[in-house]
Amino acid sequence: MVALPSDFLPGPQALGKALRTRLPRFSRVQWLARTGSTNADLMARARTNDGILARPWLQGAHVQEQGRGRAGRSWQNREGANLMFSCAFDVFMPARQLPTLSPLIGLLACEALRSKLSPARQQRLTMKWPNDIVWDRGKLAGILIETSRSGTATHASDHHMVIAGIGINLDDARALSQSLERRVADWSEIVADDACAAEGGAVALVTAIAESWYLGLNGVTAHGLTDFAQRYARVDGLAGQALDVTDNGRLIQSGIACGVNEHGQLVLRNAGGEHALSVGEISVRAQS
Repeated sequence: MVALPSDFLPGPQALGKALRTRLPRFSRVQWLARTGSTNADLMARARTNDGILARPWLQGAHVQEQGRGRAGRSWQNREGANLMFSCAFDVFMPARQLPTLSPLIGLLACEALRSKLSPARQQRLTMKWPNDIVWDRGKLAGILIETSRSGTATHASDHHMVIAGIGINLDDARALSQSLERRVADWSEIVADDACAAEGGAVALVTAIAESWYLGLNGVTAHGLTDFAQRYARVDGLAGQALDVTDNGRLIQSGIACGVNEHGQLVLRNAGGEHALSVGEISVRAQS
């Protein structure tokens, strides 16, 4: 096992300073030693209307004491073992399209992380719908999306504030795999197999993801979601696999994964035809 370079994750002050240089289009960039939740911090800042209205914003923390994942799950983390940050953006799209943001933001993050790998390794980094990022079938990163009305005076019906938070495992995958009884991956594992993944350290990873989100969401505002399903197909780690989809412990659908549609819904095919799903927990069934 190869450890990450000692300077891979700078201290909070140094990391924030480096990111402010690398992300000039972000009007506010802050990195804390410790906070409750970076998503919650950005949502609270938007609601206080403290005069910093121009977005995007970025906030990260070495430790999140109340970090959250999807479905209200807590995000376990310790200093040095995780890379965690959130970004707030203004997005202009009809409210009916907002559910597409979850897989879209996951796709953009996956593309950004792939750009940090050598070409021969990129196909091993994939998506598990709706927005888990996976390395060799082990969860590497989770994403939490929250949306709100913009909070500005425009009151435009299609103007929303979107907060995207991501947590990437940097270390501790072996311990997490044992405690969770499922495969977990971390960036140190990737670095052990691909030296390119260490270049630039945490600054490079955060910059790549934040820029990808910024450009991708601007692209949606300008051009819509016309090529979303095709792009997702290139990182889809579930395509062709037999899946069970559950909601609150109840099986709602089974079938063969056929990618996503233009609305970001998971498409399954079984004897009853094709079914588009918007919610659910995914488990992969062993092929007989």
